[in-house]
Amino acid sequence: MTSETEWADPYDLPIESLNVAQPGLFKADGQWRYLERLRNAAPVHYCEDSDFGPYWSVTRYQDIFKVDTDPRRFSSAQGITVGGAGGTPVPKDHQLQGPEKQKVQQQFDGFGMFIAMDPPKHDLQRSTVTGVVAPPNLAAMATTIRARAGAILDSLPVGERFDWVDRVSVELTTQMLATLFDFPFEDRRKLTRWSDVATNPPGTGVTESAEQRRGELVECLTYFTALWNERVKAPKKGDLISMLAHGEATKNMVPFEFLGNLLLLIVGGNDTTRNSISGGVLALNENPAEYAKLRAEPGLIPNMVSEIIRWQTPLAHMRRTTTQAVELNGVTIPQGEKVVMWYVSGNRDERSIDRASEFLIDRDKARQHLSFGFGIHRCMGNRLAEMQLRILWEEIQKRFAFVEVMAQPTRTYSTFVKGFTEMPVRLHPL
Repeated sequence: MTSETEWADPYDLPIESLNVAQPGLFKADGQWRYLERLRNAAPVHYCEDSDFGPYWSVTRYQDIFKVDTDPRRFSSAQGITVGGAGGTPVPKDHQLQGPEKQKVQQQFDGFGMFIAMDPPKHDLQRSTVTGVVAPPNLAAMATTIRARAGAILDSLPVGERFDWVDRVSVELTTQMLATLFDFPFEDRRKLTRWSDVATNPPGTGVTESAEQRRGELVECLTYFTALWNERVKAPKKGDLISMLAHGEATKNMVPFEFLGNLLLLIVGGNDTTRNSISGGVLALNENPAEYAKLRAEPGLIPNMVSEIIRWQTPLAHMRRTTTQAVELNGVTIPQGEKVVMWYVSGNRDERSIDRASEFLIDRDKARQHLSFGFGIHRCMGNRLAEMQLRILWEEIQKRFAFVEVMAQPTRTYSTFVKGFTEMPVRLHPL
């Protein structure tokens, strides 16, 4: 893995050689100048050589919006990440080679999840589960989320160093996932583990071999199949498994299509919110004037939540494949090409977002960001994510004067999930 100090300045490189799709670059938080140069000089950019093969980068807000809202010419059916497996290539020195290596890289996209489908099948499967986050259900969840957030925060050691990612970000989102699935609460950390296994290929810190990874995903399928069999025999309820088991478009799914949709819902409900929870703490520490603004005016929390989600951009990109030759911003992309929408870049595009490089908790129109996507694939849980973050910050402000980040966080090794594996903090009481 390349260290942070070894990354070349992108302005010293020929622009045709720029390759943003390097997980080590994101782990080092070194992607910003690469994306800045592409936005300014080559907003629709062809990268011929990467660990994932050739691909096109789209880095400006308006161009990303055009791709995301045009599923007819930009298809999801060939995969949603630049290279599969959550945007993390198998290391070059890994024991797998040739076709087997490619197979492992494609596993995350290979499952039959509705986000990696086009209409009409996408629409039918998505509509089966959207009711779980309908407004009446969200209102009912709010009390539960507040009680859990309060209990988690009250359990934390004040004045002592601990890992915010594990104790708060992961714990709160995993408890919420268990509720959405009506999953046995005592086993909830299995959901976090399966999310990490799904988005990290073997040899990158989660599993050691393709066999181990495959075995853990089969364990996930086996566990959920038992729950499915229980729910299908019972009257339909409001949890995700019951909805899938009774839905006309989903009740006859083959096992790996079921697994694919489970992983989509687990990753979508886990990685995104948990990394925004951590990212907000870091952003406020890096911008003390904004933290002071929050202390002075807690009513800014709902607006701040949207700004945190823009600033963090917990999923750095999504990919499409062209179904025909398409002209975008004066550049013709041939048919059958991978097109990567760098949400993380569009959210810093000064052409569309005023003062985009600044973290401002009182920003006007803060919800107009790219982090949830647009069009038919817009994140169905966006209101739930916002509600979890809003309630958590309301409860934090009732208890603590300052959540202090004690050292640089450890970031994920991925071009897809933009987040953190560890963030040491210390709490200061009111």
